[in-house]
Amino acid sequence: MDTRAIKIWRAGVDAVGGYQATRTALAGADQQPPDQVIAVGKAAGDMARAALDHFGSLPTLVVTKDGHAEGLPEDVHVIESSHPVPDSRSLAAGRALRTCVQGMKEGTTLLLLVSGGASSLAEDPVEGKTLADLQALNSRLLAEGLDITAMNIERRKISRIKGGGLLAAFAGKSARVLAISDVPGDDLSVVGSGIGAPPESCEFDCDTRIIASNTIARDAACDAADTLGLPVIDNAEALHDDLPTLARQIGTRLRDMPRGVLVLGGEPTVVLPPNPGRGGRNQALALALAREIAGIEGLSVIVGGTDGSDGPTDAAGGVVDGATWRPEAEQALRAADSGSFLERHGALFTTGPTGTNVMDLLIAVRD
Repeated sequence: MDTRAIKIWRAGVDAVGGYQATRTALAGADQQPPDQVIAVGKAAGDMARAALDHFGSLPTLVVTKDGHAEGLPEDVHVIESSHPVPDSRSLAAGRALRTCVQGMKEGTTLLLLVSGGASSLAEDPVEGKTLADLQALNSRLLAEGLDITAMNIERRKISRIKGGGLLAAFAGKSARVLAISDVPGDDLSVVGSGIGAPPESCEFDCDTRIIASNTIARDAACDAADTLGLPVIDNAEALHDDLPTLARQIGTRLRDMPRGVLVLGGEPTVVLPPNPGRGGRNQALALALAREIAGIEGLSVIVGGTDGSDGPTDAAGGVVDGATWRPEAEQALRAADSGSFLERHGALFTTGPTGTNVMDLLIAVRD
């Protein structure tokens, strides 16, 4: 395995870290601290930490994934919740968010920090909908292979805090929203199902900004490739398709690829079988590409979720080359059990929480 592929991947992810992106966005801004900080999503811990380092101690509520709140001051109210399928903690987190926003008085200011994952991590369902309804909806959406935009449209329909619902409860003077985008087109109404989007009728000043994206990560990866003396073959947001189609298309490009680096971003979709095994879309795509490049020397591919996780696992994805594929891998792909195969053969890519979430990143190095 060419370790340069991993170096390039990490350079891309480091460039969109939640801490640095938030500090940069706040630098040079109005130094008046907000009355309340709310951070929600997989990168919420790092984003909140950056805000507190910038402004000093403030009332702060953080809703994030299990294990993603390291390094926060003890006085920060942290709620760790479930992803990718909501649980009872998700409902408690959703109620806490709505209560916090509703409790802000006239003349107050809010800093809302949003990153991907909020669709599952916090929810406050409309009347008549239960946790079981939310779990069934999320499980169905994940299994059907819908893209993130289509999934979040469905999620917004049964939520009181998504699609502008959270800020609709805000009675203060101004709200500033800084978001890390994990969706195509960087649409704030889609990030976290629109938990940071302003309401249709906005009676307060609302400033919204995307501060990190897949494009920024890919560009940084290209810079890293250039530093290593490797020409960039392509840099594109080209992973938005179903997994078998992507594997065939990218496989063709990899087999014909000259010396250099291929940098692709996006979010593949996958249809799951009943009772899927262990893995996620990045592990599955990595293994499918291992089949496409079997026997080719001097070619390494890494596919990983920029948040450090992939589906319901704690691995980011997979790292494969021409020697990874084995005949038994075919059954692992069919059973959505790519993670088990990759781990057995030393090809599982595990980073831990990265403090960001800008979709997925594929790096291929040919030498």
